[in-house]
Amino acid sequence: MQFKKLAPLMGGLLVMSVGLAACGQTKTKTKQTTSTATKVAKATKQTVTTADVKNAKKLLINQKKWRYNAKNKVYYQVGVKYGTKTSSSTYESMGIFIPAKYVTAKASGQKTYTITFNNKAKVKGYTAKTAPIVMPVNTPGYAAQTAPTSYDSNANKYTKAGFIYVAAGCRGLNQTDKSNGSSPWGVTDLKAAVRTLRLNSKRIAGDTNRVFTFGHSGGGAQSALMGATGDSKKYTTYLKTIGAPMATTSGKSTSDAVAGAMAWCPITSLDTANEAYEWNMGQYSNSGTRKQGTWTKALSNDMATSYAQYINKLGLKDADGKTLTLKKSTNGIYTSGSYAIYLKKEVEQSLNNFLKDTTFPYKATSNEGPSGAAAQTGTTTGKMPSGSKPSGTAKSGSQPSGGAPSGGTTSASSTSGKTYKTATAYIKALNKNGKWITYNAKKNTATITSMKAFVKHCKTASKDVGAFDGLTRQQTENKLFATSGSSANHFDSTISKLLTANHAKYAKLKNYKASYAKAYQSDLKKTNAQGKSIQSRMNLYNPLYYLTSYYDGYNTSKVAKHWRIRTGIDQTDTALTVETNLALTLKQNPQVKNVNFATVWGQGHTEAERTGNYETNFIKWVNKSLK
Repeated sequence: MQFKKLAPLMGGLLVMSVGLAACGQTKTKTKQTTSTATKVAKATKQTVTTADVKNAKKLLINQKKWRYNAKNKVYYQVGVKYGTKTSSSTYESMGIFIPAKYVTAKASGQKTYTITFNNKAKVKGYTAKTAPIVMPVNTPGYAAQTAPTSYDSNANKYTKAGFIYVAAGCRGLNQTDKSNGSSPWGVTDLKAAVRTLRLNSKRIAGDTNRVFTFGHSGGGAQSALMGATGDSKKYTTYLKTIGAPMATTSGKSTSDAVAGAMAWCPITSLDTANEAYEWNMGQYSNSGTRKQGTWTKALSNDMATSYAQYINKLGLKDADGKTLTLKKSTNGIYTSGSYAIYLKKEVEQSLNNFLKDTTFPYKATSNEGPSGAAAQTGTTTGKMPSGSKPSGTAKSGSQPSGGAPSGGTTSASSTSGKTYKTATAYIKALNKNGKWITYNAKKNTATITSMKAFVKHCKTASKDVGAFDGLTRQQTENKLFATSGSSANHFDSTISKLLTANHAKYAKLKNYKASYAKAYQSDLKKTNAQGKSIQSRMNLYNPLYYLTSYYDGYNTSKVAKHWRIRTGIDQTDTALTVETNLALTLKQNPQVKNVNFATVWGQGHTEAERTGNYETNFIKWVNKSLK
């Protein structure tokens, strides 16, 4: 039994939740109770063996092999191993970059140094003992992240801020070698890197209890997983497989829990992402695989219904503690109820934030980043982009480009590329094909008529039914659950149940094949080399599994205290409910101290920010979280 309650068929609408937390950092109303702390401590307690101590001694950093980048005044070391049994020389190591002010160095060889630390020197208020450690997770489409082999200039902005920058490689779906890159190996590698930092806490600068991860898309998902799955014992088998340091040389257990997680447009909650997509967008489409009369349209509608059932059991609550639910509706599939009202307000908040933030004249842009399929193109660099493309619109800075758009994931907005002299002109353009926004020029505020109208004008479905678990296993995420002999597998148990339960109905419609149901049933029974099921690997890659009492994983991990989530509201890569539900469960989780959440109007699948530069904003948030 994977869930505490009978899991209904899943799906999710990606309504980017700018709403209640959109304007800034919000503190959760609940506090971690003694009961919660005790449960978490018991569930995450590790037994240390003699073998663990022996293994740790092999992963100590050599203090004589540090190098110096004089231009940027940074001491660094690359090729730092985080496992004694790792299989990839390309991905499974890390680079550590330390501001020179924290270091006292002595030449130990040709261009190498032995370092100790000056704990009095400060950079932006931090010392060698207090500096936070930041780790980029640039894994779009759950791609691999190449480990650095030389100085990484992406470290510069962070080391100047007084941070320690750790570029940890990790395996993923686009890797060039033959080592396993499917679930849960990417996050396992990142966890091993964090444990190795703690093993070497006296050999590096920085506070290893102040680790923050940050990423976009699949990287945003894995950053969120790092924040949600701290010290989960369900990862132990995988960590030991690569020889990760489970203990220090003195016999104390190590930890892979992080202090904070930043996620832009996280492609996550894969257990319900397919159904969410149909409820949010699919039910309003009548073309392609959602054309009336097709069996896939019938499946889409059934998936949307099952998502409503899931929401009604999930136990999400708003800021006032009111449970959010969906109700049957005259128009649309479960489009009534408090959850639907909440999402509509989130969209309106996003639009009103935009009106507040923007100085007119305004030139509209559709800034798209790498899509969920980017991993297949082999374009991943293993580094977060170092800059942002100006849009010429935000009051306090530029908005990031996030990279070039991929096919099929662009914004549905018709305003892109045009310049609008006033807010009234901009709203008029949005209402060109039918009025759905009412604008009060005096108050500079707006309301929308319905979620259906928003989806129709700004967020039309761009993926086929089975947006993440394709009917022919064609989606990137199908590869995330590969097993020996199968490079891609089905993983959505909800679709499987629907295909079985509604076989007779679907069989009457065009192009249905009984082989679809059989394929899902067969794949869901497969196990990996560790003997773990598809469902168990799904749980390891689902943040909500650890964050809410709906799932069995609740209170079995150490959850990060600090969270920041941003998403472009126009993206069609996933449903708006994905980020919304993540933020809501975090606000309810007693281990979480604060959640800073916003959806960004007019932006797509990118490092979306209401104003400013995404890297600068991330740095400011880390500082605010710690000071």
